[in-house]
Formats: sequence, structure tokens, C-alpha cells
Amino acid sequence: MSAKDAYQQKVEAEVELAQAKLAEIKAKTKGYAADARIKYAKQVAELEENVDLMRAILQKLGEANDDAWEHLKGEIEGVWDTLRIGLRDISAKLKQ
Repeated sequence: MSAKDAYQQKVEAEVELAQAKLAEIKAKTKGYAADARIKYAKQVAELEENVDLMRAILQKLGEANDDAWEHLKGEIEGVWDTLRIGLRDISAKLKQ
């Protein structure tokens, strides 16, 4: 397995976990009051956009040759950091 393939599998697994966490957050907020649901729905929608962006970048990564994929890593890491921080923040708020 090439370094690119290993990296792609790692990121795909992280995206799957993020999607599962978002589904959990959506389910948890269904019982909240309307104001809170709206607030969290907006945050979840933004995080879902990041997941979609990650999937698009992963598509490009899959199509990139073994020499050209390295430049996509920075883009992936930036989006992943935003997604990870967003998930952490919303999860912390829901635990309060």
C-alpha cells in the first residue's frame, strides 16, 4: 500500500467518524427547545458542509497520481482541523 493510499484510508475513516458524530448530535438535539434546535442545526449544517468538502478533496486525492497528491494534504488538514474543532465545540456545548 502506498503512502497516498494509507493516508486516504485514514482520512476516509475520520470522515466516517465525523458523520457518525454529526448524526448523534442531530438525534440528541431533536428533543431540545426550538431555539436551541435552530442554533445547533445551523452549526451542524456548517459541519456537514465541511464533511462534503472533505469528500470532494478525497475524490481529488483518489484521482491524483502518487507524486502530485502531497499538495492536497495541506488542504485536507485545514478542512479537517476546522471540522474537528467544530465537532469538539458542539459536543462540549451539548454536555453542559
